Amino acid sequence: MPLRQMRLTPRHVAYLQPETVVEGLPPPPEGMTEATEADHRETIAKFFGPDDRDETWIFAYGSLIWKPACDYVEIRTGLLHGWHRAFCLGWNNRFRGSDANPGLMLALDRGGACKGALYRLPPHKRDESLIKLFEREMGWKPTAFPPRMVTVRSGERTIRALTFCIDRHSGRYVTGLSEAEIADVLARAVGSRGSMAEYLFSTVEHLEQMGLHDPHLWRLQHLVAERIEAVYETDR
Repeated sequence: MPLRQMRLTPRHVAYLQPETVVEGLPPPPEGMTEATEADHRETIAKFFGPDDRDETWIFAYGSLIWKPACDYVEIRTGLLHGWHRAFCLGWNNRFRGSDANPGLMLALDRGGACKGALYRLPPHKRDESLIKLFEREMGWKPTAFPPRMVTVRSGERTIRALTFCIDRHSGRYVTGLSEAEIADVLARAVGSRGSMAEYLFSTVEHLEQMGLHDPHLWRLQHLVAERIEAVYETDR
């Protein structure tokens, strides 16, 4: 079956690219500190025993789908019940946003269901892989979307996997926005790592390539493309 044709394309994304993309971690915001390797090893010990290395799975729902943070030896698609992906992690004024136009990132929020990717980590490099993952996803503490173990259905298997879910008590939890309001944010926000339009495009594109259709994100990509066209293509 041919892939659905997205309205949001690399053409739209190109309008919003920063002059220079910076991948490093900047100094932490006020009230936060940089997480250390010892912090990450403590998190590993919290969730995994020293011997259960063969079946270490990560459930990816956003950027980890198209930009995995660590090595893996197997990938599967899966369905997680009780959580849904949502642009509820705000407000990002560094990586994919600015003070003038802050961005909203994806996290898992309670309710509904989410289709995503399951990555099995290499047993002989489990801790090294998890540290790389935590350095990217939890570079600062306290984190607004802490890791937790979830149960994911994949074919005939039920897999326990680590993922990242929003802390609703965090000051970074954003809720109550309409799809139109979210699209307004995603169509404008640009930071040191790129734009929110790029983030949305890559997520939807890779989900579709894996045969995973998210109706909410599909509507958002159409709305974001519409808004970018209205600003940059009015003379075309």
